[in-house]
Amino acid sequence: MKKFLIALMLAMPTAMSAQDNTWERIEQDPVEKSNPNAKYLAKDAVPLVDGKVTWVTTIEAPGKSADQIYDILLAQLTKMTTEDNQLEYSNVAIQDREHHKLGAVYHEWLVFKSVALSLDRTQFSFQLLCTCTDGKAEIEMTRIYYNYDTERKPIKYIAEEWITDKYAVNKKRTRLYPVSGKFRRKTIDRKDFIFNKFNALLNASK
Repeated sequence: MKKFLIALMLAMPTAMSAQDNTWERIEQDPVEKSNPNAKYLAKDAVPLVDGKVTWVTTIEAPGKSADQIYDILLAQLTKMTTEDNQLEYSNVAIQDREHHKLGAVYHEWLVFKSVALSLDRTQFSFQLLCTCTDGKAEIEMTRIYYNYDTERKPIKYIAEEWITDKYAVNKKRTRLYPVSGKFRRKTIDRKDFIFNKFNALLNASK
């Protein structure tokens, strides 16, 4: 696993961190079930594993072998590298069929708001690690960073110093900060979309 991670790190540019000290509060209702931000305010919304923002999920795929799961995930990881939102250097960096392991690096656009004459977006980079066994797959999303405002004054943020509770959520856990909060929200949405897509593919009928 150590060699597996090192290989992916070499395939992904190193990011610098930056902090924005001009945060203001977004006026929202207290956290409750009807609060549309409740999911993003939860304590476990952005987990840290060994100091790194990392989401891990195990997807059950009853009846499918490790080889079948590997092929399904490889096809989807490869397809993702050519989607419209992708930037240069997105690629499936590790394909280890013998051990049923995959690793991919993505650099893509994450759009916050797109209206006439106004486009607010960031370059979003992350790794996906997949370990396949008979009947299930473990998917990990980690090594997350952002390049923001690239057309004017580029700012680089790493997830650990930008979308974690300390940087994106107020102390009472009732509000997201406006700038880092929008990164937290859209990152969680993207993670959910990717994991849900994998789940649908692995559980589709043959």
